[in-house]
Amino acid sequence: MKFKFDSDQEYQVDAVESVVGLFDGQAFVRNQLTMPTRATFQVVPNRLDLTPDQLLANLQKVQGNRGLDQDDKLETLAAKVETLRGEEDITFPNFSVEMETGTGKTYVYIRTALRLFETYGLRKFIIVVPSVAVREGVKKTLEVTKTHFDKLFGKPPYHFTVYDSARKSQASGFALSDGIEIMVMTIDAFKRAETVIRQSREGLDPPIYQLQETRPVLILDEPQNMESDLSVSAIASLNPICALRYSATHRNAYNVVYRLTPFDAYRQGLVKRIEVASVVQQDNENLPFVRVEELNATKRTVSAKLSVHKLMATGKIQEKPITVRSGDSLVEKTGRAEYEGFVVDEINPGSGFIRFANSQELAIGGEQGSDRDAIFEAQIAFTIEEHFRRQRRLKEHGIKVLSLFFIDKVDNYAPDDGKLKLMFVKAFDEIKQRYDEWKDVKADDVQKSYFATKTKKTGETEVLDSTGKTKQDDEAFNLIMREKERLLSFEEPVAFIFSHSALREGWDNPNVFQICTMREVGSDTERRQQVGRGVRLPVNQDGDRIRDEQINVLTVIASETYERFVVALQSEIEREYGKEGVPPPPPNQRKRKTIKLRKHFLLKPEFKELWEKIKHKTRYSVQIDTAKLVADTVVELDEATISKPRITVSKANIRVDQAEDFFEPIVLSGAKTAVDLAGRYPLPNLFEVMESMMENTSPPMRLSRRTLLEVFQKTAKRCEATENPHEFAITAVNILKAKLADQMVNGIKYEKDGTWYEQTHFADEIQTWEDYLVPSEEIAGVGGTHLYDGVKWDSPTIEKPFAESLEKMVNVKLYIKLPHWFTIDTPIGRYNPDWAIVMDDPENDEERLYLVRETKGSLDLNDLRPDERRKIICGRKHFGEALSTSYQVVKVAEELPDGGV
Repeated sequence: MKFKFDSDQEYQVDAVESVVGLFDGQAFVRNQLTMPTRATFQVVPNRLDLTPDQLLANLQKVQGNRGLDQDDKLETLAAKVETLRGEEDITFPNFSVEMETGTGKTYVYIRTALRLFETYGLRKFIIVVPSVAVREGVKKTLEVTKTHFDKLFGKPPYHFTVYDSARKSQASGFALSDGIEIMVMTIDAFKRAETVIRQSREGLDPPIYQLQETRPVLILDEPQNMESDLSVSAIASLNPICALRYSATHRNAYNVVYRLTPFDAYRQGLVKRIEVASVVQQDNENLPFVRVEELNATKRTVSAKLSVHKLMATGKIQEKPITVRSGDSLVEKTGRAEYEGFVVDEINPGSGFIRFANSQELAIGGEQGSDRDAIFEAQIAFTIEEHFRRQRRLKEHGIKVLSLFFIDKVDNYAPDDGKLKLMFVKAFDEIKQRYDEWKDVKADDVQKSYFATKTKKTGETEVLDSTGKTKQDDEAFNLIMREKERLLSFEEPVAFIFSHSALREGWDNPNVFQICTMREVGSDTERRQQVGRGVRLPVNQDGDRIRDEQINVLTVIASETYERFVVALQSEIEREYGKEGVPPPPPNQRKRKTIKLRKHFLLKPEFKELWEKIKHKTRYSVQIDTAKLVADTVVELDEATISKPRITVSKANIRVDQAEDFFEPIVLSGAKTAVDLAGRYPLPNLFEVMESMMENTSPPMRLSRRTLLEVFQKTAKRCEATENPHEFAITAVNILKAKLADQMVNGIKYEKDGTWYEQTHFADEIQTWEDYLVPSEEIAGVGGTHLYDGVKWDSPTIEKPFAESLEKMVNVKLYIKLPHWFTIDTPIGRYNPDWAIVMDDPENDEERLYLVRETKGSLDLNDLRPDERRKIICGRKHFGEALSTSYQVVKVAEELPDGGV
């Protein structure tokens, strides 16, 4: 099987011609053998006759044609470099091509080199790569495209080689050749002074001098990994006429000449569509959960951003981000006693870890508290099953399916008893029984790994977490990196590949359809790079690209929710492309507005009388029937669903909004239980957990342990309590607090406590947004009756029209949108009523009505949230019984007495 290539893909041609256009006006350079001054060698060099101003004009023209922002200067890099003539200042322009992973970046820059020779006679090219893995991928592409380019360009005289320091004549051959020379080098091969290429040998000049004198065109592959000062200096040491920078994830995009964003590639069907299978824990707060999102250092502070399971005021436990510094306690930050011992001991951004007083240490991206092994089991099983299903569907199309696993630690797989290897074998042997075509296949035959190795002094071979910069050349490396065609053949049984980090860049295979990410994402771009290993369009057994969108789908099996995956993927793209790749946030059109207190209103008799009626504070008393509380709680608790802790899998397709550059998940399947976790965890002191929840949720409440014990003894859910104690505690406490609140509210009694609110609490001015304001203005003798010259409303459908109506009512003499500090104590928290109104009594022209009104969307209290309903009941008793003031719930102003006037 041989790969086939399409020379007519418009986006690739555009990328090539954008670079060719940079040199418009350059005369064709014939081969010319020269001997540099003081040299012991000859070279056939490149030559660039264009001035910087001409290059800049060409750059701007190309950018204009491609719809890119036009730069006002050439982006150059410079360094002092040792040359034949001594130390020189070398400066060279840089041009960037941004192409999404999987769209043929390597093909494009090889074709670009051939076009530059065809058009201008440029013939010396050095491809600089950051790692051995990338180097081997480039070499492979050069090999498999040779026949294609020979046909496309009429067999041009081009030769490619991979730099080898042991080949003494390699630099000389590159320099002397009058054909097209393409040399592939890792940055490490010439970065440091002690490298062979920089050394004199047998009285001859260092080989790098020969490369310098050819004035090569540099092609930088994945240049974001070559941004250090040492790397820049090394690149300058090649004395290039320019550097062409190719990446999907540039760190610095110098003079961009072509851009194919992830969204462009996705919309045009140039890469596989992505779907995410989320493998996550649900209903499991039995272990203290911590995930390290960020480690930050400023001149004054060191902090960490963590995700934790926080006890919310509502009684629910939710995953929330928090920021911590040294000495912070997670018990205090979360309101949960389960985090006892999690006090921040050290935050070390340099080394990338946070350590707690209980000796727990987590690296950035790491987490604890989730049942990682159970998640791994579910991920592996889902990946195998998905692989089997997809291979069955695609076999008739001649497509071999591959699955790629990014694992957390090599030690979890490499040994014979590595837990991930054992999990894979167990799942494979179980699942294959349901697929006849796999029943006789052995798990050992279908899996390979790519890990770096080191030979110890004892002769033992140690397997290491991969770096991608080793020179290891074992069987797996050959198969995965150099023999892509063999791996795509049905005759080759290997279909499941395990790696650590070396495959982040430099390796991809078009037929990867499943990527299982069992390691934490630790950098801004690693998620895109991991996904990038599988987005290339697949090929069949004849080497033909498949362009069927129903086939071209990559499934990422991730240990996070698809919402989190999509948000993070989007964020990585935003960090890279900024305004040019994603839509900018909508501009804030709102304007600040100040509303002012009408101080003279405080002197009006209407205000004084109203204030005298409503200003008084009260205290309340309640009565509790414990037997009824327990009985009512048990009835509802017995009917409640208390889910078992479990690992679930759900799937969502990721699509790009057609109007805007934005990823959004479209749910394909609901959560299905993959692993049951019931009974795996030690039973905590259930009553301590329930007491803590009672006291640390809003409003805090206390019950005796005897009452809690009685609920436990009488409920039919005792089995569920042992299977998922925290879920039982949350459910029971929420029911207890609701029943307790109902009892307290229904029997509450208020009385004045002898204190009151002072009118001096009214602020002279209130800041708000102009579009959150109803002006209070007198027009034709009506309106202008609010205590302030405007009303700051909270609801556009209820409060705003209510205020607008009050401003139009002639019988309203004064009204107040009661401020946030005007509250009433209730057993379920403080209550801030909406409105206080003074209006004419329609039945007695000489009298005034002094009213307190709550505005809601429904007059039926059963339609309201429980706490809203309870607070309204308290409001009625506070105002009606203790203060003898009319209090009601209304929807619209027309429900006020004679509200139609």
